[in-house]
Amino acid sequence: MLRYKRELLRDKDEPPEVKTPGRAWHAPGRYGRLVGRPPHRNCSLARSIAAGQKQADHVKIVNSGLNSLLDFGKETSPQFPLSDLKKAVLCAHKKGLKVMIHANGRSPVRDAIDSGCDSIEHGFFMGTENLRRLADEQITWVPTVFTMEAYARTLPKDSRESQVARKNLDHQLDQIRQAKDFGVRIAVGTDAGSLGVHHGESVREEIRLLLVPGLGLGEAVQSATSIGAALLGLGDRAGCLMPGSPATFLAVRTKPEKLLDALSPPERVCFKGAFIPSSHWERRRES
Repeated sequence: MLRYKRELLRDKDEPPEVKTPGRAWHAPGRYGRLVGRPPHRNCSLARSIAAGQKQADHVKIVNSGLNSLLDFGKETSPQFPLSDLKKAVLCAHKKGLKVMIHANGRSPVRDAIDSGCDSIEHGFFMGTENLRRLADEQITWVPTVFTMEAYARTLPKDSRESQVARKNLDHQLDQIRQAKDFGVRIAVGTDAGSLGVHHGESVREEIRLLLVPGLGLGEAVQSATSIGAALLGLGDRAGCLMPGSPATFLAVRTKPEKLLDALSPPERVCFKGAFIPSSHWERRRES
């Protein structure tokens, strides 16, 4: 994504606007090689971030493994010592970069919160105490719940993997229900590119799932707009409509309760005050 931004979006004042961490950071020999790399040889995580975040918009750190599709609720150990995480977050913040931490399970999430990060990505099986702390510390949670729905839909229905994915989904929905009660800031993220998680469509699916544990439609839309924009440092340029803010929005022709069904395709697309011809954004959607 960073290469796409560098090579194809340079000097273009039109959609899409891309914010990316580039490659994530993971511990040597641990999960994350597909999306990241370990710290530089003989360098700490913090020093690697200081030297290796050129042109990136924020930092992503992987601090746990994946969710198991064979053993429900199986947790992995944290990838980095807490002291390393704290130094890495401090380093990133000094550079003006926010830190998003991939973490599943109680210990990896607890350490991520203790580090002072800006968001928890995924957060499966983090537990009630961590949810309370997210609210207290005003750390944003990106639950990516649709990933498990997609696995359950896509994998053979009678397989153990599909059944465990469904249980993971139900557990994450329960956590979202608790998070709403505690006042946790929830942002929409999709893990698009995972099995059955398609770019664009997965945003609508994620919003729809947020309604299941009790978020109102307005709250779910805020999770996909203003809360996400604030997390990415775009709160003054995107995410809400108010006097003086750039006019970037989708317009649909439908009743509020039918909003999610009407998003594809929208009636109009406006980006930074200019309406985009439908032929332009429909062509991009098809490609």
